[in-house]
Formats: sequence, structure tokens, C-alpha cells
Amino acid sequence: MACARLFHIVAPRLCRTFGDKACFRRHLSSSSRRLQGSMSAWVIDQYGTHAVLRYTEDMPAPAVSSPTDVQVKIYATSLNPLDLVMRGGYGAKLLKLRGNPLSLGGSSEFPVVLGRDVSGVVADCGAEVTHFFPGDEVWATVPPWKQGSLAEFVTLSEYEVSHKPQSLSHTEAASIPYVASTALSALVNSGGLCAETAPDKRVLITGASGGVGTFSVQLLKAWGAHVTVTCSQNAEGLLRGLGADEVVDYTAGDAAQRLEAMDRFDVILDNVGGETEQWALALLKSWSGSKYVTLVTPLLSSTDHMGLLSGALQAGCTLNNKALQSLSSSGVFYRWGFYTPDGPALDDVRTLVDSGKILPVVEAHFPFTQVPQAFLKLEQGHARGKTVVRVSEDDGSQGDALEQSRPLYTGDMEPPESRVFGQQ
Repeated sequence: MACARLFHIVAPRLCRTFGDKACFRRHLSSSSRRLQGSMSAWVIDQYGTHAVLRYTEDMPAPAVSSPTDVQVKIYATSLNPLDLVMRGGYGAKLLKLRGNPLSLGGSSEFPVVLGRDVSGVVADCGAEVTHFFPGDEVWATVPPWKQGSLAEFVTLSEYEVSHKPQSLSHTEAASIPYVASTALSALVNSGGLCAETAPDKRVLITGASGGVGTFSVQLLKAWGAHVTVTCSQNAEGLLRGLGADEVVDYTAGDAAQRLEAMDRFDVILDNVGGETEQWALALLKSWSGSKYVTLVTPLLSSTDHMGLLSGALQAGCTLNNKALQSLSSSGVFYRWGFYTPDGPALDDVRTLVDSGKILPVVEAHFPFTQVPQAFLKLEQGHARGKTVVRVSEDDGSQGDALEQSRPLYTGDMEPPESRVFGQQ
């Protein structure tokens, strides 16, 4: 008893002397090493439809196995259309090879944990991790070749993790990382836009009411671009509230004609694919370096159906042919966009979120026990933002009090002007 009392007297003074995080790191690291080797998770044991989802409490917990690993206790995640198609086996061959180069021998990838978004707290760190300590609130995007976030824990590289915005709860924060990583990869890496180059650029986003679209509108407006979007009529209020300058209802039947009557665009971000390319390419400025970036690409589906080598060659030929045709006919650059997990990029997003320039857009949220219902919601399509899963009912974040004082910004709400610009 005397020793216990002495510890409670001395420990706070040690923390003040050597730093709260350093003291907490030693305490939590030793606690995490005592964690059980299994965790709760939603997994699939085969590719298929809704019925393949299975809850287990015996999934091996991912340990810190590299000096640069960061183990995160997950408080919230969210679902993306990618999770639906991955559940059905989309990209399985290529992603399996990327995750395990030795998998050509035929080893099974199952059970698979889906989910790409992470908002949680650091539980343990590798010896060479310098930017994170146990107890830090973080967010991240899980690469598609790693086990996902519909689980209690995930282990990522230090370079895939970022400190979570202080102004958001975990429930809100979990709606952003995947769509932010996708939008940044498409708009910056493929579209050539950034805070310095975007001002006064005209950008068109097709299918803008989903997660990537709602984030992209806010990001581009924060950068000073002029943004036109296509969506259904009942999403117009949402997108105008997020800052869209022009909204075109694609269900009205004259969307292409209305867009053709506008000034030409510098960049198009296509979330729809299919027949959109047949008329949208003509909306770009000719011979001025304009870019068409589509997120609907055949790479993974080609490797699934034709094998790794043949599929990759076929996809490469498709991209090359379209790029040459667009460049030679009108000087337009045709490019594919892919999401790329990037912790430092999320650092920049955190700054925009905490300054009120980007809001989380959550259409629905479910407890961890209702993951199948969350997937059914996602399968309905016509998203108005993100579907979030609360892995832990105890949010435990600094932003939790803020969330309790205001409603989640959902896709069926037209945001007040004060919320759009982050004024509380």
C-alpha cells in the first residue's frame, strides 16, 4: 500500500519533469504488450455478397513487427464503395501479390478484414518511430493490400499515419481519410492542382455527392478554384452548402447540354466513368494543358479476369490509347486516379479541418455490432457523404465534446453558412 501511494505521488511529478507523453508512452507500451493475441473483427472467408460477412473475436491482433510500425486502437472507421467491390473479390490477385510477393505459391489470403478508414489512438510503436507516442489520437488510410479497419486494432507504417484533427470526434474523423487520400492523389498527382495552382481554375466534378466528391468540393474551394458539379436534384442543397459554384442535375436529361453551354474546364474529376467519357472530354479547354482524371479504371478488374500479366498489359494499352487519342486530338491529358495512403498529406488536411475549411459529411453511422446493416446502407447507392462504423462506443477523443454540442453534418442537411466556413 505504501509503495502504491508513493507511486501515485511520484508519477505525476515524473511526467511533469520528463514530459507527459514520454511517461504515458512507457505506461501504455507496456500495457499494449500485455494485450491478448486476438481481437474482435468483421471478416470474410471467401469472396461473395452480403452473406460472407462474419463476426469473430478470434482474429489475430496485428503486432508491431517493424521498427517503423504504429499499432492503432480503432475507435471508428467508415465504409467506401471500394469495400463493396473488394468483398466480391475486386483486385484480389494484384492486391494479394502486392501484400505478399510470395503469394504466387498459392497461399490463402483469408480471412480478410475490410475497411480503409481509421480514427483511433496509438497503442504501441516501433523503436524507430519518432512522430507518434502511445495515447496520441491519429487518423489514417489503410492500404488495400493490408488487413483493414473493421477490427479493434490495425498496424500501419509511421508514414501512413497522421495526427487527428483536434476539432473532430473519432466518428467524424473516420469519414475523411480515404476520400481525402483519393481526392488528393487524383487532383494533385494526376490533375496537377494544389493551393498555388488551383486559384481561378475551373474544375468539374461528376458524381459529386459521395465521399470523394463532397471532400473534393471543399478542398478545391479552400484552394480558390471555381467548382461545378453534377449530382441528382436532391443533393443540390448539400453541394451548394459545401461551396459548389454551379450544380447540374444529371437526372434532368439535359446535363451535357447545360455543361456545354458553360465556359470550358481546366480539370475534370470523374467519379462516374462509363459513358461520361464520351461527352465530358469535350468540355475541357483545348491545347491548354487541361486534364481529365477518372477514378473508374479497369486495372484491377482486368487483372482479375485476365491474370496479372495479361490484365496489366491490357489496362496499360487502354490507358496509352486513350491518352494518345486525347492529346493528339485536342491537347487534353487523359489520366487515371488511384488512392494513395499518405500520412503527411493528411497532415495538410488536418490543418484545413481545424481551420474550418473542410467539414466531415456523414450520412449515417452504425455501432460495430451492425456492420452488415452498414454494408446494406452502402449498397443502396446514391450516397450523401459517408457511412461510419463506431468500433468503440467510448469515443474517447478530444473532439467528442464538440460533437455532442452539435449534430453530425449529414447528407440530407443543407449546411448553414456558418458551418460551411467553420464558424461555431
